Amino acid sequence: MKHVSILVPESAVMEAVADPHYMFSAVNQFMQATGKPPLFKVELVGQTRDVSFMNGLYSVHTEKLLDEVSNTDLIVIPALFGDMQSAVLKNKGAIPWIQKHHHKGTELASLCVGAFLLASTGLLNGKKCSTHWAFYSEFQDTFPEVEIVDGSIITEENGIYSSGGAQSYWNLLLYLVEKYVDRDTAILAAKYFAIDIERDSQSAFAMFKGQKDHNDEEVKITQEFIEANYAERITVDQLADMVAISRRSFERRFKQATNNTILEYIQRVKIEAAKRSFEATRKNINEVMYDVGYTDTKAFRTVFRKITGLTPIEYRNKYHKEKK
Repeated sequence: MKHVSILVPESAVMEAVADPHYMFSAVNQFMQATGKPPLFKVELVGQTRDVSFMNGLYSVHTEKLLDEVSNTDLIVIPALFGDMQSAVLKNKGAIPWIQKHHHKGTELASLCVGAFLLASTGLLNGKKCSTHWAFYSEFQDTFPEVEIVDGSIITEENGIYSSGGAQSYWNLLLYLVEKYVDRDTAILAAKYFAIDIERDSQSAFAMFKGQKDHNDEEVKITQEFIEANYAERITVDQLADMVAISRRSFERRFKQATNNTILEYIQRVKIEAAKRSFEATRKNINEVMYDVGYTDTKAFRTVFRKITGLTPIEYRNKYHKEKK
């Protein structure tokens, strides 16, 4: 039997505590229905017996305190809510507990921004990780030794699992079910919970707003210029001349400030504009392509798919709503 310990952290997202419990418990029921014994022993564990969420609106009674867990096979770290630094601080007592059990062979799975608590253990240093796309910049600034896998739904590395944003954690739970049980049971669970088992990217959901949480004013000037003139042909030399910085120095500073090369930034701004156009207008692929400054259909399609995980027509069909 696999022992699953679901950590109930302070400042947790309630659903991210309840849903993994529901998933593993449902799989036990599936197995019993076919005459097999249940595989998972699922327990809610925490620093205290009762943990409240959302300013006391909800509360969860934990079955065990952290020091009452002698051995466990998997620790699930749910998503946190609110300010990440504050949320991690409230749960600092769980950090040595997570470290201890992982060193004993326990696998770890963080859901969405639960990655902030997982990364605070230092166990992700030098490793890859997924988290919610909206928190990439903050995560990278806080944990520079951890590699964010851009757009990924699930990341696995040496017994440490992490998932992308929001409902992506369901895909990680299915992944764990397939690993611990089998593919057929994972497919059954996917059907039961109405989850797309093959979804492997959160890129289509990501909104690019430009990384301006830095103090390099010259880089900000060029970012604003790119965002206002994305339909035009913009060169690196043009931007460097605009702020009177050598090209080499400008490229270095831009990358350091935004975590993108200049070309990557221009592409992301163009594709974000294209996404908004597909969502809100009836323009065809070529019209949108020209509007955002592309003239080569193949190049546009290649960059669009690289950034969103979908082709332009797939994105339009998925997210465009006909106006009535």
